[in-house]
Amino acid sequence: MVFAALLFTGDFRDTSLIIRAVAAFLAMCATSSAAYVLNDLLDADRDRAHPVKKNRPIASGRISIPIAILVGVLLAAVGIGIASWLGPGVLALVGIYILIQVSYNAIWKRVPLSDVFMISAGFILRAVLGAAALGVAISGWLLFCTGSLALMLGFGKRRHEYVLQGDERVKSREALAGYNLETLNAFVVMCSVCAAQGYAMYAIQSPTAVKYPGLVVTTLFVFYGVFRYVYVVMRNGEGGEPENLLFRDTHILFTILCFIVTAILAIRGVHLKMIEGGH
Repeated sequence: MVFAALLFTGDFRDTSLIIRAVAAFLAMCATSSAAYVLNDLLDADRDRAHPVKKNRPIASGRISIPIAILVGVLLAAVGIGIASWLGPGVLALVGIYILIQVSYNAIWKRVPLSDVFMISAGFILRAVLGAAALGVAISGWLLFCTGSLALMLGFGKRRHEYVLQGDERVKSREALAGYNLETLNAFVVMCSVCAAQGYAMYAIQSPTAVKYPGLVVTTLFVFYGVFRYVYVVMRNGEGGEPENLLFRDTHILFTILCFIVTAILAIRGVHLKMIEGGH
């Protein structure tokens, strides 16, 4: 998400932009990791009631609470420090992300719908932060696609938890009491349609798409990737750990690689034509 702005600017010859994008990525990794440490500290007792989460380092006792707190504080300090180097805009976005995570853990993770929408907001901020680090604008359609994609993954994860734990589901996550399987299925499908359609609009109508018309080809991979995700969630009951699914499902992994390569070729092809035309 953070690298999306760099990918769609296509200016890979400017090393300063690449350095700033990598720095933004590291800042977000450190800050979000600190948030996950906080989440695992607060949810340790509930995680022990989950068939998979009980093996997490804090819930299982492999890492003590004082060590976890120290790691979380150090990660937050690293993230804030890198964000400060990138500028006040990036620092402000990291601050907003931290506030979202604190409020999520304090209130919203117990409220159906709000729990997933707050997670989605964090992913939208990742894309915005990547653009702010480079000093470039980001299309509203791309943000809409990012948010819809995050909602799709979030509701897919809730669906997996709902089915996996049966009647014991509320012991590990209170918000699951407010869902049912039919509603979660509908949410996954709704968000997948919005994500695919949002990206299609971006690849056709955004200023970036007008400048690089070849981007429309990337919609093929986005649609297939979204369809594949819905397929494995609905048919195979996957979705509990979206990041693991990314690397375990060869269809999705191959689709993402094809998307990245196609996007680079579409953008770099126009750049090369511009350079040749200048000569």
